[in-house]
Parts: sequence; structure tokens; C-alpha cells
Amino acid sequence: MSDSVSKKTTERAIPVLEIFGPTIQGEGMAIGRKTMFVRTAGCDYRCSWCDSKFTWDGSAKDEIRMLSAEEILAKLLELGGDTFDHVTISGGNPLLLPQIALLVQRLHERGIRVAVETQGSRWQDWLVRIDEVTLSPKPPSSGMETDFEILDSIVSRLSEAPGRRDLCIKIVIFDEDDLTYARDVHRRYPNVPFILQTGNPQVSHESDDHVSSLLRRYEWLIGRLSDLPDLKDARALPQLHTLVWGNKRGV
Repeated sequence: MSDSVSKKTTERAIPVLEIFGPTIQGEGMAIGRKTMFVRTAGCDYRCSWCDSKFTWDGSAKDEIRMLSAEEILAKLLELGGDTFDHVTISGGNPLLLPQIALLVQRLHERGIRVAVETQGSRWQDWLVRIDEVTLSPKPPSSGMETDFEILDSIVSRLSEAPGRRDLCIKIVIFDEDDLTYARDVHRRYPNVPFILQTGNPQVSHESDDHVSSLLRRYEWLIGRLSDLPDLKDARALPQLHTLVWGNKRGV
């Protein structure tokens, strides 16, 4: 057992809602990359357009399983066999859970890369051992407010920690207010790779024009990005999985 993972931490089970894959990462820096997913329960945010409300609104409380790191690894291997070398830990907000440290260790012992996405509202020491960290602070349309003092600290600690990891900031964009917020965030962290992602307003239902609606939003975002000199080094991405599977879970 690594000295960095205490015995007390290893004894705590992880609240898990979903383990699935292999599939592809539908967003962020690893878009299109083959991955497995571990989705944890619980979040400290209540975003108005959250596409994973079941992780925190109580609607899926009967689906939560308390699993050890070894049990999660066994399930990943059962589903994916030897067909994967990448796992995405998602939520909710996985940064609520110090006990994820042992899962990260077990995955690395197998030569598996680990990715995490978080809004940047909490810190855990295991974050410095993640291979791909996406910080996704939430814009005005979410109804949440960013604590920039905490986010500053997280960006600083990740940037200064020894070892190599991929780090990016990703902002979901629904409207001009969100775009203004994103530009402010990019100015605050100009040296962190920056991604704009189209928002999905139809998270609770499907419609006949779901794909075309998302593509129109993506076209608008590309157009706005093209106009703005302060975003010359940003990337505009769709949510790839919503174009393929809509709002279906477990893909």
C-alpha cells in the first residue's frame, strides 16, 4: 500500500451509480477517446441544466452501490476485459470523495490512465495523481456561483505539483452571458488549455430535432469563437455522445 493512501481512507467504500463501457469520451480534452466510466453519487452543486441530476437529486438513490476500489476494478475488468487502458471518473463531483485515492492507485498499478472532471469547488490530494484533469467551472446559466479563490488554489496546486498531467478548463456555453463568463475565466488562467462546449438544453427529454438543435448551437458557438480575438487559442467542441445517443444513460 502506498504511503500516500492511508489505511483509514482505503477502508471507506465509494458510492457508485454507474460503471459502464467501453465507450468513447464525448467531451473535453479526450473527446473521442476510448474509455470506461465510473460515475459516483453526490454533488455540491445544483446546476439548472445538469445532465446527471440523478447523481444528487435522490431519484436514483436505490441504485447507489457502496463499492471498494477492488470491487470497482473487478467490474471494470469484467465489462472491458483487455480492451481498454483509460478510465474516466465522473459524477456528480468525485472530488467529494477522499477514498477515490485507492481506486486511482489500483488503476495505475494496471497501467490504466485516469481522467477526472470537476467544477473546481473542492480539493483532494489524489487529484495531483490524475493523468487528465478537466476543471469545468459553471457559467451563469447554471445558477451556480464560482468561488474563484478555491479555483485559483486548485489551478495553482495542479500547475505546481511534480509529475506530468494534462490539465484543461472547459466551460459549457448556452448564451452570451456564459460566453462573457468564459472569456473572463480564460483571461484569469491564460496558460491553461481552454475549451468551450455547447450546452444541451434537452437533458430531461428527447425531441425530433434533438441533433439538429445541438448542431445549430454548435454552429453558433463556432461563429462566436471566430469573432473573438481573446479566444484565438480556444477550442469549440460539441457533446459528441449526445449527437450519437441523445440523453441515454450508460453509454
